[in-house]
Amino acid sequence: MLKMSARVFVYGTLKSGEPNHQWLTKKENGQAQFLGRGTTAVKFPLVVGTRYNIPFLLDRPGDGHNIHGEIYEVDEAMFSKLDQLEDYPNYYDREEQTIRTETEGNLQCWLYLIRKFPVKMLAKPQLSAYHNTPEQPYSENYADSRPEDLVDDD
Repeated sequence: MLKMSARVFVYGTLKSGEPNHQWLTKKENGQAQFLGRGTTAVKFPLVVGTRYNIPFLLDRPGDGHNIHGEIYEVDEAMFSKLDQLEDYPNYYDREEQTIRTETEGNLQCWLYLIRKFPVKMLAKPQLSAYHNTPEQPYSENYADSRPEDLVDDD
């Protein structure tokens, strides 16, 4: 068994049942073990933006809601793949945050967030949990865009 190196909190398309969850289950990406569900101890704005309906956790601690998501323990290979998906550190940044769980107490987990964003994104509906929906479907076509085009085009 490979050494697990990090706990990651996912709140968007990487959650079970969401469009990018396969990143966590592909063996060629490394290993990920589901630890449970959790909620951020700190409130953050979680919004859906761009024509691609991407969930963004905005770096504005104290605003928004406590965010619901899932916690995974990942090995170094998987952590590297997640950094690649999130285009860290060029697009998303990441930091450790306290995540509250019902069974494990508080855990320190990495989460991905956007530090540089247009202030108008704070006017979008702020969510406590993300779910891909037919009314607002996530689109993987963003891969053909430049990162600076993705933050918001409303």
